[in-house]
Amino acid sequence: MPNLADRAIMEINELEPDLVICTGDLTTFGFQQEYAEAKVYLDRLECEHFVVIPGNHDSRNVGHIHFEELFGERKGVVQVNGVTVVYVDSSEPDLDHGVIGRGNYPWIEETFAAPADFRIFVLHHHLLPVPGTGRERNVVYDAGDVLEVLQHSGVNLVLSGHKHVPYAWRLENLFVVNAGTVSSLRLRGKTRPCYNLIEIENRHVDVWRKYPFHGQERIIQFSVDTLEFEKYTARIEGELTGRQ
Repeated sequence: MPNLADRAIMEINELEPDLVICTGDLTTFGFQQEYAEAKVYLDRLECEHFVVIPGNHDSRNVGHIHFEELFGERKGVVQVNGVTVVYVDSSEPDLDHGVIGRGNYPWIEETFAAPADFRIFVLHHHLLPVPGTGRERNVVYDAGDVLEVLQHSGVNLVLSGHKHVPYAWRLENLFVVNAGTVSSLRLRGKTRPCYNLIEIENRHVDVWRKYPFHGQERIIQFSVDTLEFEKYTARIEGELTGRQ
């Protein structure tokens, strides 16, 4: 929906973020024209540091070729203000399921071994099943191995997308946050178009769910040092109601 995308871009630019992360599904079928349209929108983001990975829709019809031409490598690392972000394409050509692949494990560990105040791993698919999203075939095939690699690497936060349902978990010393969809009406139940805002300050992290045109609500907050957290639940209308 162009109006939602336009509004989200305006809001994000007003926030003046240090980093923008897009967890995939820029297109529906991975066609070149769809990629070109997505590029026009994303180029309007006024942020020096930008991470984008393809989703399962983007990898249809050999779409990874267009992705690489317009956006570059499908895995990499970005370091901003003491935060290390490692991103990996979890999609497979013409398939909805995902995988990170054991060939990437040593690279992930080596990249996160460098000194950092905060470590983020980004992929498109889920590492944990998201409530209300149906069968668990959307979890990456090697989720268990990937989680072990990330915990061993001292990763603090995992970001993903895929099923358009925002959610958050704590798994031992790791926090996992899934994003919704910001510019599509392909929504489950009574969820609404949204995107996540992550604030990191003095070893404290706040994650907010922001609705284009309609404000925001906190999803989770946690301490990097103590791992204490408060997770917030919401009514189907999006109103904040309590904590877990």
